[in-house]
Amino acid sequence: MRLRIAVRGAVQGVGFRPFVYRLATGRGLAGWVLNSNQGVFIEVEGERGLLEDFLLSIERERPPRSFIQSLECSYLDPAGYSSFEIRESASEGEKLSLILPDIATCEECRREVLDPADRRYLHPFTNCTNCGPRFSIIRSLPYDRPNTTMAGFAMCGACQAEYHDPSDRRFHAQPNACPDCGPQLELWDASGARLASRHEALLAAAEAVRRGQTAAVKGLGGFHLVVDARNGQAVRRLRGLKRREEKPLALMFPSLEAVREECLVSDLEARLLGSPESPIVLLRRKGRPPFAGSEIAPEVAPDNPYLGAMLPYTPLHHLLVAQLRFPIIATSGNVSDEPICTDEREAVVRLGGMADVFLVHDRPIARHVDDSVARVLMGRELVVRRARGYAPLPVRVREDGPAVLAVGPHLKNTVAVSKGRNVFISQHIGDLETGPAFEAFRQVIDDLRGIYEHDAAAVACDVHPDYLSSRCAEQSGLPVQRVQHHYAHVVSCMAENELEGPVLGVSWDGTGYGPDGTVWGGEFLRATLDSFTRAAHLRTFRLPGAHAAVKEPRRAALGVLYELLGSEAFGLEDLAPVRAFPPGELRVIRGMLGRGVNSPVTSSAGRLFDAVAALAGLRQVNAFEGQAAMMLEFALQDVDTEERYPIDLRRGPGDAGPLILDWGPMMRAVLDNVRRGEPTGLVSARFHNGLVEAVLAVARAVGEEQVVLSGGCFQNAYLTEGAVGALRREGFRPYWHQRVPPNDGGISLGQAVAAMRALGGK
Repeated sequence: MRLRIAVRGAVQGVGFRPFVYRLATGRGLAGWVLNSNQGVFIEVEGERGLLEDFLLSIERERPPRSFIQSLECSYLDPAGYSSFEIRESASEGEKLSLILPDIATCEECRREVLDPADRRYLHPFTNCTNCGPRFSIIRSLPYDRPNTTMAGFAMCGACQAEYHDPSDRRFHAQPNACPDCGPQLELWDASGARLASRHEALLAAAEAVRRGQTAAVKGLGGFHLVVDARNGQAVRRLRGLKRREEKPLALMFPSLEAVREECLVSDLEARLLGSPESPIVLLRRKGRPPFAGSEIAPEVAPDNPYLGAMLPYTPLHHLLVAQLRFPIIATSGNVSDEPICTDEREAVVRLGGMADVFLVHDRPIARHVDDSVARVLMGRELVVRRARGYAPLPVRVREDGPAVLAVGPHLKNTVAVSKGRNVFISQHIGDLETGPAFEAFRQVIDDLRGIYEHDAAAVACDVHPDYLSSRCAEQSGLPVQRVQHHYAHVVSCMAENELEGPVLGVSWDGTGYGPDGTVWGGEFLRATLDSFTRAAHLRTFRLPGAHAAVKEPRRAALGVLYELLGSEAFGLEDLAPVRAFPPGELRVIRGMLGRGVNSPVTSSAGRLFDAVAALAGLRQVNAFEGQAAMMLEFALQDVDTEERYPIDLRRGPGDAGPLILDWGPMMRAVLDNVRRGEPTGLVSARFHNGLVEAVLAVARAVGEEQVVLSGGCFQNAYLTEGAVGALRREGFRPYWHQRVPPNDGGISLGQAVAAMRALGGK
């Protein structure tokens, strides 16, 4: 395989290229390394195990005076290199066009903050050229102090000396400051009245958390709501006030050792936890439910075998957890479906009912940036939510194209702008379900376009007529390029993996507007970057209640049962989803399905997962999006079987129409197994294995060697690993996401690339 790596940070003038050369040649790897205006770029190819060792060694053995601010890596097809060389430096590219993400605190700064002999002892805003705020403080380019939110803080003489000394690691560190000249902390009560300042404010905030109270902490890209993760009562109170019933809450641990006490952590997961990006990492918990030996309160992640764990990534967080020395909840400072708070006065209004105290500071936040979420899947990093540490680094495409603004989908929204060969993807914005969320969406568009001086030739959006993002595109006054939802998923994955096509794109998710007016979601698209045709799809069924069926898996189950059995389905009172409805509501749903009223036709794979979860008795009503499907995946833990339910592939109406994957035999087998009391884990495994076989069957029928896996369903590790393994065994070349989310967070990239191609060809 070929491994492409882009390293940014203090990596030039420190012997980094000779270091990489020695690493590669010592392992017998071929490829090249070069300097550019954007950092050091590396390509190596060889056996997978050697590439993994090479990747880990870059950070483990880097030159002592170097520092890696960000390291992006992607696995690609081999290019056929015969030797390794140091190439001539590349001078092309705009030097000031690349904005770095916010970077986790480096080890040198962490030591200074905790060293009583250092002049930055206990200073929560310590940084250097190797770490600290970037994207969250930049107001405009170029990246100079007057163009950041540090403009109001004049450096003292000592900081000025560091800033102008080429031998100092704070040489031209734009946010440079110290306790004498930098931002300061204050602790406020729920009304905004000051209680304490400087380090005393932090100590008092820690004491409040220790007493079971909630602290709203102004961090890097917004506020966290912080409580003691061991205190079930405090967590329950926070959930009620935040209106977040069961969705897992993120944890911040004092150290990697503390994470290992609760979770299984591989070398790659440990690297990700301690990386400059420092995301929340989804980790498998030790033991089995109900995790009796854990100090983490059950309310943190109810019935969930995974925890979302992160390490401190700013000096403020390091100082806070050093005082507490136990895991804390560090969840976004917002009410569900609203954007994260960034301003302290606004936070008192919006979070006043949730937080007992506010730990604030006087460095303004230029834009909200949530914590990123990632997991390791098949030895690779998979970003699930792309924000702090990743945004706004671009995805580089093969050809220059027109400047496009892509406004993304309705859920898990991000936006993107293209400039030359770069597509810059915004930080995670979220679901456009509320007025504040839509306003945040508009602000991010203005912000991203302003920073990059982006003069869009067109705006790309979803084909769904009712998405707020699509309406925004229509009102922009720019030419509109509409890109079908599932095609955008496929193009996103193609762009990330540098594929031109044709490919077979497997695009599975919950909902997307189809060109035929139905709800797509279980799609197989034969695609290039220019166009697509629908090669196959899952058998359709109706969703009674339309949007209500997204929140109630029992409705998806009734839709599947009605498609399979007709009116007979409503008499099957031995089945959990039928029993879950009061008789009156069941009659209404029967009428809806019978008349086809408010019951759209769908091919959704996501809703099929919901239906099986409901039939298995796992979940009838979701407390958060995707909960039923997650529980079905969790049921697989420790189940080892190759058994699978049958699923038929047949020709649809007309010889030229798409193939249809008929899940009828599969669902009849599910019903039989559930009625016989088969273990839920076995039902789930057979269902997943059947879907893997379905992917393989369509790949055989279509005959495209390159198979792209995208859409929210491919966040499911078991499904993705199974599909990749099965495709590889039969000689196909599967591709999946790495640095761009497979869920709707990656849609804006696909929209932008598809629109660039459409406009470039005109």
